[in-house]
Amino acid sequence: MSASQNGACRVSNRPSRRIRAAALALVLAALLPMAGLTAARATPSLVVEIDSGKVLLAEEATKPWYPASITKLMTAYVTFRALRAGRLTENTLITVSPLAASQAPSKMGFVPGTRVTVDNALKMMLIKSANDIAVVIAEGVAGSVPAFVEEMNQAARDLGMTGSHFANPNGLPDPNNVTTARDLAVLVRAIALEYPEHEQLFRIPAMKIGPAVVRSYNKLIDRYPGADGMKTGFICASGFNLVATAHRGDKRLLAIVLGTNSGKERTEQAALLLERGFNHSWQIFGAVAPTVDSLRNQSGPPTDMRAQVCGGKRKNTASESEDDSGPTPTGFAAAGMGGLGAQVTGASLLQNLPPSMPPVEVFVGPTPDPAALAAAYPPPPQKKTPAKDKKITGAKQVAIPVAPPKPGSKSAAKPATKPEATVMADPTGDAAPAPKPDSKPAAAKPAAKPAASAQAKPAAKPAAKPAAKPAKPAAASASQPTIILAPVPAPNPATAAQ
Repeated sequence: MSASQNGACRVSNRPSRRIRAAALALVLAALLPMAGLTAARATPSLVVEIDSGKVLLAEEATKPWYPASITKLMTAYVTFRALRAGRLTENTLITVSPLAASQAPSKMGFVPGTRVTVDNALKMMLIKSANDIAVVIAEGVAGSVPAFVEEMNQAARDLGMTGSHFANPNGLPDPNNVTTARDLAVLVRAIALEYPEHEQLFRIPAMKIGPAVVRSYNKLIDRYPGADGMKTGFICASGFNLVATAHRGDKRLLAIVLGTNSGKERTEQAALLLERGFNHSWQIFGAVAPTVDSLRNQSGPPTDMRAQVCGGKRKNTASESEDDSGPTPTGFAAAGMGGLGAQVTGASLLQNLPPSMPPVEVFVGPTPDPAALAAAYPPPPQKKTPAKDKKITGAKQVAIPVAPPKPGSKSAAKPATKPEATVMADPTGDAAPAPKPDSKPAAAKPAAKPAASAQAKPAAKPAAKPAAKPAKPAAASASQPTIILAPVPAPNPATAAQ
């Protein structure tokens, strides 16, 4: 090759290198548009076009993370596969096992033996985020939880979710239950594109079971214009997670926010991410636009958010009951939300929209049946009887001698009345006076009256002796009156008058 040819080659290569460098810079700009937030917010976030797979926004999207209840998206996906394969139908009845009933909240709380259809189970799992129902589905589809988990991991391998491993069908804490924002985007696209017939399951705002209405934990539904799914998740180790989908016209986006400090924060951040995705033009990328499949997952252990999210009194929480709690996030709109303006906040994007649909009825059994629903719940626990109302039987009496009263004292003047005021010691530590007999010795009253007159002194001694005879407890020791400290049985009504 001549020098002139070499020179021509060098000249012809220069534009392509510049183009590649510019394209790489644009790709990096797409993947890290919120670099200014990295120090303050190092938790994963991602925005992807559902139909094309183009990545519009990304931060820490390939970082390992605990999915929490977002795991239930994979549980739903494996169930959709089983339905399409004909292994069961939406009306197939599946049974609540003791293992399912033992799962931690959030859950439906049905007793073992309760049966639900696959369709109702999917709704309960996705709307209520019911951990017990996720196990019911797993056992109904695959026969056992381990067999179903193997199907989950096989599906992850089939989809190319290289950073994911599932350990259970509900997302309750397990160090081996791991994913990434990138892998979750792959899963969401598979659900949307492969199983559009089940799309409505993810957009239901509330379900009605008997008289109760249970609302979705996804607070974007009926609050952010165009929101139409998907799933929330929370355990202490993961923080508050959210996968959200929305559409405007023919454009469908998914946004993923992982590891926020509260349910309110994840909702508002997802709204901001979706809004920027809908309001930005990405045509300049052309053929070099990054896709979610082109992202490469990182290795290493997931970040543990426990100390940050569940410090103090909120230890070991594994429920989404605090979904809408926490302070409103600050500083997120001003940095990284280019094109929206600093005045746009997550809260400003949320509205009280008209309900997209009424609450969807769910039930147990093959058809709605109030009796079957009542039987599905365990009976309410009986109230414990207060300690002071407990009847104590078979207790031994323990007599403790005390010093005898001094002669001529007030207590010595009425020896017949004191031993009747016994004290029962309750096992809980609360003392209660013993029941008094219905009648008193007849001699007690005449003995007390002369004591008020000036002639009472010589009459006091003879009056005390006859009064002591009917009071048998005092006869045990005239000089050693006793106090009963241990419990004594309640008097028999049949003999109380004796």
